[in-house]
Amino acid sequence: MTKKKKKIFRKKKQSGTYNKKKLKSAILSVLYETPGKTINYRQLSGMLGIKDPETRKLINVVLQELADAGTLDQISRGKFKLKAKTGTATGIVEMQPKGFAYVNSEELEQPVLISSSNLKHAMSGDKVRIHVYARRKKHDLEGEVTEILERAKTVFVGTVQVSRNFAFLIPTGKVGFDIFIPKDKLNGAKDGQKAIAEINDWPAKARSPFGEVLEVLGDTGDNDAEMHAILAEFELPHIFPANVDKAAEKIPLEIPEDEIKKRRDMRKTTTFTIDPLDAKDFDDALSLKKLSNGNWEIGVHIADVTHYVRPNTIIETEAQNRATSVYLVDRVVPMLPERLSNGVCSLRPNEDKLCFSAIFEMTEDATLKKQWFGKTVIHSDRRFTYEEAQEIIETGEGDFSSEILKMNELAVKLRDQRFGSGSIAFDRVEIKFNIDEKGKPLSVYFKEAKDSNKLIEEFMLLANKKVAEFVGKVPEKKTPKTFVYRIHDKPDPDKLVSFNTFIKRFGHDIQLSTPRAIATSLNKLLSNVKGKSEQNVVETLAIRTMAKAAYSTRNIGHYGLSFDYYSHFTSPIRRYPDMMVHRLLEKYLDGGRSANEQKYEDLCKHSSDMEAKAANAERASIKYKQVEFMQDHIGKIYPGTISGVTDWGIYVELENKIEGMIPIAELDDDFYIFDEKNYALVGRHSHKSYQLGENINVQVWRTNLERKQLDFRLAKGEIKKDFE
Repeated sequence: MTKKKKKIFRKKKQSGTYNKKKLKSAILSVLYETPGKTINYRQLSGMLGIKDPETRKLINVVLQELADAGTLDQISRGKFKLKAKTGTATGIVEMQPKGFAYVNSEELEQPVLISSSNLKHAMSGDKVRIHVYARRKKHDLEGEVTEILERAKTVFVGTVQVSRNFAFLIPTGKVGFDIFIPKDKLNGAKDGQKAIAEINDWPAKARSPFGEVLEVLGDTGDNDAEMHAILAEFELPHIFPANVDKAAEKIPLEIPEDEIKKRRDMRKTTTFTIDPLDAKDFDDALSLKKLSNGNWEIGVHIADVTHYVRPNTIIETEAQNRATSVYLVDRVVPMLPERLSNGVCSLRPNEDKLCFSAIFEMTEDATLKKQWFGKTVIHSDRRFTYEEAQEIIETGEGDFSSEILKMNELAVKLRDQRFGSGSIAFDRVEIKFNIDEKGKPLSVYFKEAKDSNKLIEEFMLLANKKVAEFVGKVPEKKTPKTFVYRIHDKPDPDKLVSFNTFIKRFGHDIQLSTPRAIATSLNKLLSNVKGKSEQNVVETLAIRTMAKAAYSTRNIGHYGLSFDYYSHFTSPIRRYPDMMVHRLLEKYLDGGRSANEQKYEDLCKHSSDMEAKAANAERASIKYKQVEFMQDHIGKIYPGTISGVTDWGIYVELENKIEGMIPIAELDDDFYIFDEKNYALVGRHSHKSYQLGENINVQVWRTNLERKQLDFRLAKGEIKKDFE
């Protein structure tokens, strides 16, 4: 590593702004300069000037990830070597709107530009081998695809267009091609219908791939067809295979007496659930008991899904493949069949249920004295909605009011402790729709977390944290057993600097000296912007500076929560990682040996990928309903705030949280240039600018449900005050 690079890295390290991404880049810089050398984390720590144990531990994680990606060879335990550098590399295609692509490879220090003519039919997300040209320009690497190693996607959803002799499927989204469908491969699909098609051939000289229709979803515009199309777009299922449902139906609701005898019986302890009004899958319950020593016993009881879903069964395979329940705007697509999710496993009131529980003994000031993890049987006395529990907290009256008030009191103290330790308070407002029986959105409302939501959140966080500590926190010279952690990396330092520069325009500032200082000042910022016009844009940008949380067996802690150890234990009905955690915890409580790390790491990666797909599908369904709702408001003028600026237009968010775009072509009074550093579009001649966070009036211009696209124009005229 050059002296300059070493100096820069040391500066970042001392300022506390390093993260895994930056560390990976620094390690690769060292290895590229000594490509034949075998190296371990101690040598790297010395070369990079790293002394603190936390970052030295992170080096081990990064080395293992680089080996998993094929960038390094693991010569022996803890010793790594860079794979031979040649004129080829492997990476992932990232398509750009104008038809060219970048290939991102961990073997190279920067993305490689691939022209559209050199893509060889590679698509976004494909894993490819590329030939890298000699550097033509000072800053760009260019290359061409030589082999498609792994298709990210071969199945597409779209609209069928039928002509006299053939048909095409026009895929949803910016795919860049249509799929040619021979008439005998239409599978009953009619012109204009939504369908799913699979590519089965793409001849080298053909402009379009050849395919066949796998499933007809229904007529365009039909709500069920559109929601199923969104699921299919993100490769998510909308029904269970018949054999999975059949297997689930055979699982009995009754609990055998001999199973109850094996467990801690908590059926006489006051227990209740608090969930959304429309919930049916109750996977967590709380219990409360006053102990003779004056302390409180709090039970966090989680549905014992893995008691019913056994390894190597078709229900297990289906749950593993799905990895998560999917929450669209008007429905839930569960991870487990309804017999389990809403019946056998659901902690319904007035029924005995099997649980895996975390039991805590606490003092009045929420200091933890004892903990216990194990299998239980419970009996929920009452099912509360969040609204019912909130009314009790606000009025002090209602069923089990003393228990709910005490738990809320303890939750508030736990929350204060958490924020005192550096946890970041992201409390975003959710947009929701009132929908009629045909799925049409009638009105928009907002959902904000109140005390009853926070009560549940704090005890779930406590259980997740303590389960992770129980397995992962071992004496210094001992190796922890394989476990599934929920990890969250530190923010990207460059994004933080850019964010800080932007918020200074509004008179705000964050401290960047240490991770703790960043978290503390971020909390202060988020509190200060509440109720101000810049609140949403500041909150949105703050979230964008954060890394994405993920699942991994390689623990690096959870930055956002400020927890050194964190896992997901509390929602096994809707998340597969929680099922993995239950199995591993049970194994280790019984004295079992450490599980195979690579097997669980692969499952963690799959779960993270499926979580991202589910989140994207949820966002797409919300966007669809936003556009559908605004169809009745075309021509009306509303106040809005610039929520995003790009080189193709300005995104504007209205007061009802619905976002649309003013295409750059509509700004016809000048030639506007995208100023990325200042989040603005600036007129070349007039120097007029449209800045992120600025308030402007817009007219609803046009809607495109097929593309989930809402377009605005700049407006002058009478402003509408509501969306009636």
